[in-house]
Amino acid sequence: MVRASNETMNEKLAAGEPAIPKIPRMAAPLRRNVVDALRTAIIDGRLAPGARLTERSLIEMTGVSRTVIREALRQLESEGVVETIPNRGPVVRKLTLAEAKDLYLIRSVLEGLAARMFVMHAGKEDIAALRRALDATYEAYRKGDPDTILREKNAFYDILFRGAGSETLSAMLGGLHARIWRWRALGLGHPRRSGERSEESVTGLRNLMTAIENGKADEAEQIARLEVTNAGSEVMRILEEEERGS
Repeated sequence: MVRASNETMNEKLAAGEPAIPKIPRMAAPLRRNVVDALRTAIIDGRLAPGARLTERSLIEMTGVSRTVIREALRQLESEGVVETIPNRGPVVRKLTLAEAKDLYLIRSVLEGLAARMFVMHAGKEDIAALRRALDATYEAYRKGDPDTILREKNAFYDILFRGAGSETLSAMLGGLHARIWRWRALGLGHPRRSGERSEESVTGLRNLMTAIENGKADEAEQIARLEVTNAGSEVMRILEEEERGS
């Protein structure tokens, strides 16, 4: 993904391969659909780090108005996915090792706290929902599709965060996950991903579930933090190898 071609979007259009499909006008807010489509194209590497995001090209690809495109770009900039460079305009932000280390450290602390608070506040229905989400995540890992794994893990963590009973913590984690979305996708789908990482992650989530079901808040917090630390180490290893060009 990090090595994806840095060709401009206009070149993609000329080749008949738009990075983003036309956006259907559905019941969901149009801006959200555009944001999701842009974010997905960035995660998948169809819009490579450093690629320019010109309004004209985005309008041609998505079929939406200039106003919607500008709103979507502002949203992605607030998430840290896009940055505006003087005399160049909006571009896809490049992944940096320093930022990855910083965000994964913060994520480990917050998700550990969420696991602790889930044990303290979640009811039986919350725990049952988390168990079902874990089963779906395990099945996704078994099938080996990175997109499905990411979606099911997101569902698992959404339940964990809601069950923690803190709107402030949930909002903080939601913003953090938006910023590290690409790195999580990178860790799941990169060809240099460690062969042991999937089993390690499944084991970590199962251990977390067991601690939660047994009402062990301290243990749940430690396991949640360790799982994030391991995920961060995998992403940083991949990024370091990419920077070295090895």
